[in-house]
Amino acid sequence: MKRQIMGRQEVVAIIGGRLDPGTWEQFFLRNNRGIMHQTTDTKAKGWIRKVAPEMAPPSLNDNTADVDRLIKGIRKVLPENEILFDFPLAREIPSILRKYDYQVEAVLFEDHDRFHLCGILPAAPDVSLYGLAVDLGSSTVVVRLLNLSTHECIDETSFHNPQIEIGPDILMRIHYAAQEGGLQKLQSLVRDRLNQEIRALCRKHTIEPTRIAGMAAAGNTTMTHLFLGLDPYWLCREPYIPAVNSPSIIKAHELALDILPGAPVLVFPNVGSYFGGDLIAGILASGMNQQEEISLLVDVGTNAEVVIGNSDWLMACAGAAGPALEGGVANMGMMAGPGVIDKVTIDPDTHEFQIRTIDHQAPVGICGSGLIDLVAQLFLTGMIDIRGKFVRRACGDLLREKDGIRELVVVKPEESGTGEALTLAQTDIDGLIRSKAAMFTILTTITNTVGIPFNGIRHFFIAGTFGSYIDPRSAITIGMIPDLPLETYVPLGNTSLQGATMGLLSAEARESIFRIRDQITYLELNVNQEFMNLFSAAKFIPHTDKSIFPSVRPVNPD
Repeated sequence: MKRQIMGRQEVVAIIGGRLDPGTWEQFFLRNNRGIMHQTTDTKAKGWIRKVAPEMAPPSLNDNTADVDRLIKGIRKVLPENEILFDFPLAREIPSILRKYDYQVEAVLFEDHDRFHLCGILPAAPDVSLYGLAVDLGSSTVVVRLLNLSTHECIDETSFHNPQIEIGPDILMRIHYAAQEGGLQKLQSLVRDRLNQEIRALCRKHTIEPTRIAGMAAAGNTTMTHLFLGLDPYWLCREPYIPAVNSPSIIKAHELALDILPGAPVLVFPNVGSYFGGDLIAGILASGMNQQEEISLLVDVGTNAEVVIGNSDWLMACAGAAGPALEGGVANMGMMAGPGVIDKVTIDPDTHEFQIRTIDHQAPVGICGSGLIDLVAQLFLTGMIDIRGKFVRRACGDLLREKDGIRELVVVKPEESGTGEALTLAQTDIDGLIRSKAAMFTILTTITNTVGIPFNGIRHFFIAGTFGSYIDPRSAITIGMIPDLPLETYVPLGNTSLQGATMGLLSAEARESIFRIRDQITYLELNVNQEFMNLFSAAKFIPHTDKSIFPSVRPVNPD
């Protein structure tokens, strides 16, 4: 069997369900014109803004107090709104006004028709305010720098969450937080690295840090707790209660962030221990809460989190299906990166492998989308059976045994970027089958609960990096997602970051966040009696009931 190793092109087109960079924006414009208008309107729809107060310096004939003078000057620009300020700012206002000869700009944010004064800057009519949208991922943190006036994305950067040094999974971090000083260290790790990235962005674009006047952050419930310095102890203990579900607007200085000290920080609310702000951001980004038709959103990370509904109602649940689907179970499994296999096809006649890698580099491992492709192709070509077991006569000399476990050589040592063979073990396939069975069972359980058949779903949104590169055809083949027309599946990319961006830029989107939270009904799978029966039936490729996957036709079916 020969192998052809290819590189992934820089721009990935929507072919076989792949994501084009413009796809999300085009889809969202078609389906969510109301909120998209709010997000792109650059005149008056933002909730963070600057104004130039109309005021003159004090004199013997005008001895109005400095704070009162400033508020009066702001009211001339915003006559219909109440202006509030925090008392600590009163200590700074006299010196700031005199330093700039009363030629200043007031930075304010709107909250329920009231404006909060959060900072005073020297007058600079041609200089914009900026904001940060942050995806607080447990593995990767992504930061987007935005112009609050034009809504332009200035730059975007990402980094591995430094909390990984404490533990790669959320549970380890929760246990560490219970130790003396543990919570403070976890908070400082992510905060200090975030500040480092903020300073780097400011230097790169010649922006004063005090010109960054707001932040919106979305993450799972544990990540939100750790970012805010809240004790996560009870999140993993029955009855699984967060410290807070909807934190109020927090000031940047309270979190020791290196931006305008009084800048508002919007942290997306969570619904419970297993449904965090990243999912609410995903709902906002997908626009499913704006549509009459029923949609389904799946976000695959540490867990598989699912939401179904429309503008009238939303139901959500979460379950453990993520690690294998991210490539985290296979021996050669890796997160997406240079040299990682993300696409596999196998010639049905010759069993020749065609392997595509990221950035045209020699293969060093395989990511979740590549693993799904590989197992789907092995099944379609008869190299594994419906149980996911290797078929020796079809695998030929590529099948070997190591420590009593069968494994298939996918990449030979001389073709590998590691100098060693890349292999797929029987245990790797077994892990993927358990994960795909869990995913399909979660989807089946939630649709059964609301009485909506799969063919009643208008859009099936797939969020996250996993969703950007997954081939729906392969996922259907292994029985991970329902056998629906491919156009039903819409990959959305990083919806946590996109939702945070919308919440930062748009007053309407910010209000929608809390309406979404109040709409959600959470389905607890741990007490669902149907779940285990459905799970057992789904532990075959594609399923024990082949009639629900009519389009899956292996070359040599059992």
